[in-house]
Amino acid sequence: MQMQRILVALFLFLAIPLALADKPSSDENKSESHEEGHSASTHSEDNEHAEHAEGLSANAPVIFKLGPLQITNSMFVTMIVALGIIIVAQLATRKVQLIPAGLQNFVEYLVEGLYGFFESIVGPQMVKQTFWFFGTIFIFILFSNWFGLIPGMGTMGWGMDEHGHFAQPLMRGVNADLNMTLAMAALFMVLWLFWSIKAIGAGGFLGHIFNVKGHGSGFFGIFLVIVFIFVGLIEVVSIGVRPVALTFRLYGNVFAGENILETVMKLGGPYFGWLAVLPFYLLEILVGLVQALVFALLTSVFTALMCEQHDDDHSEEHAH
Repeated sequence: MQMQRILVALFLFLAIPLALADKPSSDENKSESHEEGHSASTHSEDNEHAEHAEGLSANAPVIFKLGPLQITNSMFVTMIVALGIIIVAQLATRKVQLIPAGLQNFVEYLVEGLYGFFESIVGPQMVKQTFWFFGTIFIFILFSNWFGLIPGMGTMGWGMDEHGHFAQPLMRGVNADLNMTLAMAALFMVLWLFWSIKAIGAGGFLGHIFNVKGHGSGFFGIFLVIVFIFVGLIEVVSIGVRPVALTFRLYGNVFAGENILETVMKLGGPYFGWLAVLPFYLLEILVGLVQALVFALLTSVFTALMCEQHDDDHSEEHAH
């Protein structure tokens, strides 16, 4: 059952960015035709384009189309990483042994460690419902970040320009695409709302945010009710900001890291670039782990803060 949910999560990670992929606008086409008609301004704009080409572009280029769907180079890497995770999981569980060894031992150790970690955050009841997402999101982000560090990620493609850069790189870091991080954050918020209402009900959900009960009567009680209404409104704004923070934190760190690696490699020159970038590679390996942990940790903490009453009630029932 957990494996089926993990496969569903991976499918959503692949499907949602397809709907969010940017389409080239007509304004861009008009601006390109306008630039061709003005030879004086073309030279300065080409210089600006050359400067931008030295770093990672903000938008992931589209490498091919499937009807109305646009497949970018970051989606292509997403498919590779998701397929790799699925293959490893299938190989590890193909011949399950009572005493695990090899790949099965590694996968079981990873899953059990993550299960215990998230159980300590969301509780023994909620972890049964939510681990499939938290475990998948951690593993997916971790291996996506590390896969993006493989040499050749941005150096293979077609359409090389005069500066030695590919106009259409075949591959790009998964989380260096804003569509991907936005898809994961949006999916979590939908699941968070579902888990919260399922655990404490719609009334408990609103009561947790506004907390207008139990403050007594009289002037002071009414004053506290008004105060907690304002606090609840602030909490609503905070909840609305969460997907934005989750999206840009992961995207900003990965996007900046890839640009730093490229800049340092170019500063080192064609002969010593690989040597100059090695310390930063080791740093990015650590950053990839930290960012996967932060994203999974924040999503689990947000869930625990809303659903902690549900687990407390269950623990009291078991105690009696």
